[in-house]
Amino acid sequence: MAKPIEFNLFAPYNKGAALIASFSDWEEIPMKKGDDGYFRATVELEDGTYQYKFRVQTKSWFFEEDQWVDVTDPYATDIDELSGKDNGIVRIKDGERIVDTYVWQHDDKPLPSDHELVIYELHVGDFSGGEDDPYARGKYKHVIEKLDYLCELGINAIELLPVKEYPGDYSWGYNPRYFFATESSYGSTADLKKLVDECHQRGIRIIMDGIYNHSESSSPLTQIDHDYWYHHEPRDPDNNWGPEFNYELYDENLETYPARKFIGDTVRFWVEEYHLDGIRYDAARQIANYDFMHWITQEAKKAAGAKPFYNIAEHIPETASITNVDGPMDGCWHDSFYHTIKAHICGDTFDLENLKDVIDSKRQGFLGATNVVNYLTNHDHDHIIVELGNREIFDEEAFRRAKLGAAILMTSVGVPLVWMGEEFGEYKPKQQDQSKIDWTLLGNDLNRGLFDYYKGLINLRKNTHALYTANIDFIHENSEAKVLAYSRWNDEGSRVVVVANFSADFLAGYHVPNFPSGGTWHEWTGDYDVEAGDDGIITDMGPYEAKVFVWH
Repeated sequence: MAKPIEFNLFAPYNKGAALIASFSDWEEIPMKKGDDGYFRATVELEDGTYQYKFRVQTKSWFFEEDQWVDVTDPYATDIDELSGKDNGIVRIKDGERIVDTYVWQHDDKPLPSDHELVIYELHVGDFSGGEDDPYARGKYKHVIEKLDYLCELGINAIELLPVKEYPGDYSWGYNPRYFFATESSYGSTADLKKLVDECHQRGIRIIMDGIYNHSESSSPLTQIDHDYWYHHEPRDPDNNWGPEFNYELYDENLETYPARKFIGDTVRFWVEEYHLDGIRYDAARQIANYDFMHWITQEAKKAAGAKPFYNIAEHIPETASITNVDGPMDGCWHDSFYHTIKAHICGDTFDLENLKDVIDSKRQGFLGATNVVNYLTNHDHDHIIVELGNREIFDEEAFRRAKLGAAILMTSVGVPLVWMGEEFGEYKPKQQDQSKIDWTLLGNDLNRGLFDYYKGLINLRKNTHALYTANIDFIHENSEAKVLAYSRWNDEGSRVVVVANFSADFLAGYHVPNFPSGGTWHEWTGDYDVEAGDDGIITDMGPYEAKVFVWH
């Protein structure tokens, strides 16, 4: 039995709009504009799946005045991208619009809080299963096949590169065209929900990379009334990736900020529909509007309800103001950590004060343990193994330095993030073309050894609550020998001391004074006990090696 279904389009200053659809044989159905700026048409529809578009008299400056153009519904939750027509897809069930019929199974599972997180950043398109099939494309189902691997590694949060519908079949997703639709080349909306659900079952949180600075240039709002939602032209042409949302523009007639209204609707939709546990805000420095960011992070948290939700800014270079008392975000990508630790692992430089700044981000003005997200690399940078190779450092020497980086990553103040493949020494340089992870590397001793090292460190981090805090003391510094030692602690008696040798020298019988307490310490990397007296400990330090001492 047919039920009335409303189609609406928010286009307050456009003269006319019509609905065209498969159910009208693509003949125009007139739409009427209300005082609220919405064009509306109601159609009697049976349950089923239909395709539709809007025909609208554009107000965008790059068309003829009031020219009629066909646009996809900016709020369409699914797109027929494969045909090239980019029609919106609407599903009707029991007389109501639905996204899909997925039934959530694991909403009751407990999830880790922000300070417990170890984040794994991955790109669905390249993090594929199906190693036996050289042509297997990355889909949500392939990520599900790899969840046992990620559980073995020990991570408890996955940060997905953007999965909003983008043009074509391969992209990192930083060119979103449709903000309510999921990327069709990865699978269906239900497939994405199943991935999130399967992660929740295993106690893994899902953080989504969100693009709210810009859209792809042919996104529907650009076609309807470009300057109502976007800045007329880029404010920073050197860092421009598409039309930029204008969060300053206020419509006094309708008492709304159009760009905020749209992005607010998308964020609430994604958090509620896909049960997200956090958002990374791409290019926050380019958004450059704390007022908007305060509002959008609150909207996201309200939509998430009682469960933990982590709002992370990518603000490069980082700034403590974005996460501190008045700052809108919970955390910030800690880009200076990446640059500093990479330079020290590669042997490009040695600067004790610089090292201390990034290992203890409080020295840079950040307040707490969740205010920075640390990484040795991410999707924007080459893997550490590539950086070392570029400097003619290979094989065991390279893997030793990669382990040093991992030890510092997992014991510094802040939340650690691992970019896919880094944990076993993936060596492909960063590229925008398809570049699947080479899982066969795990068959090599060096690669497997690095994986086991990461796995052990992640386990140590999750079980050593000193590492959840912002407490850190630098207990020993030796700029001549290039050694730095620091202690992490909490009030319940959890203690860790990390001693890092950033030189190419073997340091035999090295004396580390000022140990925080005497007694038995367990050296984690070599699995042996050592007694600390009043004058600290004596230990052998390999070149580019970290020792991790855990107090019993």
